[in-house]
Amino acid sequence: MSVDPDPYPDWLRPPVGGYTADDLDRLPDLPPHTELIDGGLVFVSPQAKFHIRVILALYGALAAAVPDGWEVWPEMTVELDGRNRPEPDLVVVDSGSDTGQEQTYFLAEDVLLAVEVVSPESRTRDREIKPRKYAAAGIRYFWRVENVDGRPVVYAYELDPASNHYTPTGIFHDRLKVEHPFPVEVELV
Repeated sequence: MSVDPDPYPDWLRPPVGGYTADDLDRLPDLPPHTELIDGGLVFVSPQAKFHIRVILALYGALAAAVPDGWEVWPEMTVELDGRNRPEPDLVVVDSGSDTGQEQTYFLAEDVLLAVEVVSPESRTRDREIKPRKYAAAGIRYFWRVENVDGRPVVYAYELDPASNHYTPTGIFHDRLKVEHPFPVEVELV
């Protein structure tokens, strides 16, 4: 009986300098929802019901309210630069950014809003790393959703073009009601 001397896929060992955004589409057998942060692959844990319930509720509200010329997409990666391609839970993108049925990502310049629902394993990424990177890439609006005692709380931000950092625009506990990036209202349950 022979034993495979290297039972692990080659992509577990990153190249010198890390992976690039284009590598995500070329690496075979990556787990679903793999993200690229600073050239490193990030594998996402299975999502809890809370996470999925919040995504579905926000997706429905955004899809119902999105103006012509914009689309809402769940779990599509966004190429921020050559070494960063995170996967927000939801994005609102310019409908002109559609490149066809094989499209796997959007460019940051086409994203109006990125939404992250914080999970226990993603706290640092969703609270610190991703917002900083989204702001640096020029994504104008960002929402972070936290689980507070089993209820969603939405923290809304808008990009300050002078500082290129997000400025808080509201904290929503029971009902999300905003005018920007477009009017949206949804019960947070």
